[in-house]
Amino acid sequence: MIINQPLAERLRPKSLEHFTGQKHLVGDKAVLRQMIESGNPASLIFWGPPGVGKTTLARIIASRLDRPFYSLSAVNAGVKEVREVIEKSSKLLLFQKPNPILFIDEIHRFSKSQQDSLLGAVEQGIVTLIGATTENPSFEVISPLLSRCQVYILKPLEEDDLLEILDFAIKTDPVLSKKQINIFENDALLRFSGGDARKLLNIIELVVNAEKDVKVDITNRSVTEIIQENIAFYDKNGEQHYDIISAFIKSIRGSDPNAAVYWLARMIAGGEDPKFIARRMIVLASEDIGLANPNALLLATSCFTAVDYIGMPEARIVLSETAVYLATSPKSNSTYMAISSAMELVEKTGDLSVPLHIRNAPTRLMKKIGYGKDYKYAHEYNGNFVEQEFLPDNISGKKLFEPGDNTRESEIRAKLRSQWNEKYDY
Repeated sequence: MIINQPLAERLRPKSLEHFTGQKHLVGDKAVLRQMIESGNPASLIFWGPPGVGKTTLARIIASRLDRPFYSLSAVNAGVKEVREVIEKSSKLLLFQKPNPILFIDEIHRFSKSQQDSLLGAVEQGIVTLIGATTENPSFEVISPLLSRCQVYILKPLEEDDLLEILDFAIKTDPVLSKKQINIFENDALLRFSGGDARKLLNIIELVVNAEKDVKVDITNRSVTEIIQENIAFYDKNGEQHYDIISAFIKSIRGSDPNAAVYWLARMIAGGEDPKFIARRMIVLASEDIGLANPNALLLATSCFTAVDYIGMPEARIVLSETAVYLATSPKSNSTYMAISSAMELVEKTGDLSVPLHIRNAPTRLMKKIGYGKDYKYAHEYNGNFVEQEFLPDNISGKKLFEPGDNTRESEIRAKLRSQWNEKYDY
């Protein structure tokens, strides 16, 4: 055991048999396990939150296949380091050695040119790439590279997974096993970990180290107090990433521009990707403002474009303008609730038939059997509106959209009521 090696590193699983969680990928007969056992894995992108096993899985794959393993972090590596790995890998192939695994952590932080430098080596099989990202690879990984990789989504660990990891740590770790650890309550441990195994192990290590006695009694109160006293240690390497973006979004949703710009400043000072911030504001503009101020989505989208064009540090001004605008806008989640209700209805009712009168009828046969019959073309009627049914018969009259309580949507409510009478009588 390396002296002062963190608990999370001491307990990093070295085989699939000891890997906890992600059963949809590595469980018996799961897709990723089958790929690994085939001995010929494709290049991969692991997408998921921190502490769910992305790095560990990459190392296990390399070990299982007996491949050389090169690891780079996109935070401090560039094209030079990538080319050095590719050159080493090319030399190995000359000696008929298997191609190495090149693991790139936080691959979303690589620029387009850095990602371009990987293309040839991946395409020619000089390396098998495994990238790890906490961001949607559709946005952050260039299309040519993404098309050459299989994308696997890793989920936050479930409560049972975290408790299994916790029990294993207490019983088998050379340091923790020497202590008499009694867990009387685990709610705080699970809440602060947020589905992140590394964070959970950091917390338990912090709690145990804070107690000089052999006996360690763990309660919700003791965990909370120690975390609050050691927040700087707990948050090293950006552990609060998701907490701060959550605070930022909730401040805007709560119409507090002061808090919004404070949390924005925290993210900027912490080196957060400005495009990540801009993307989150695009989502918020639709989810929390929506029809109450449709211009919010336009401004948020323009913000992303501007941030992409000019970069930091000037992009902070654009981000601030947008955050304040969104925070001071009227709020509505009516369209978010509408699509949520509609998705729930679809899940319950399945694939209901499209009513005949609104089906497409491109052929004579389709017209003959009634497709499009009795359809009323709205533009042929006064006000470009005529009442007719557009939902399947089984759910006719179902209300999914409820206008919000704001000036803009009050107008929408009045218009719907005047057109549809009882059907939209909110």
